[in-house]
Amino acid sequence: MRYMLIIRNGENHPQPGDPSWDQLMADYGAFSEALAARGTSFTGDPLAPPHTATTVRVEGGEVVLADGPFAETKEWFSGYYVIDVESLDHALQAASMIPSAKFGSVEVRPVVSM
Repeated sequence: MRYMLIIRNGENHPQPGDPSWDQLMADYGAFSEALAARGTSFTGDPLAPPHTATTVRVEGGEVVLADGPFAETKEWFSGYYVIDVESLDHALQAASMIPSAKFGSVEVRPVVSM
């Protein structure tokens, strides 16, 4: 079964240039290597910061664009993984290993096959 692991960062998440940034990136490399060593099929990418987002709505047949994310929050989506594992328990275990879980949260959702 496929699950999306949606990574949300909090305000205390290291940023590029912070002393702990290089270690965080090394931790992500180790996480990806651990998934591969377990034979877990996965994809994933980081996302650019919220200020780069554009929100699209269609209201009354008109396209309305807004700069920035859908909602202002203290946590923001910073990346994702889509993993193929045997069960929700395996997905939750993988989510708990994501380095940014220490600075925010990871939402785990089943991917619906269409």
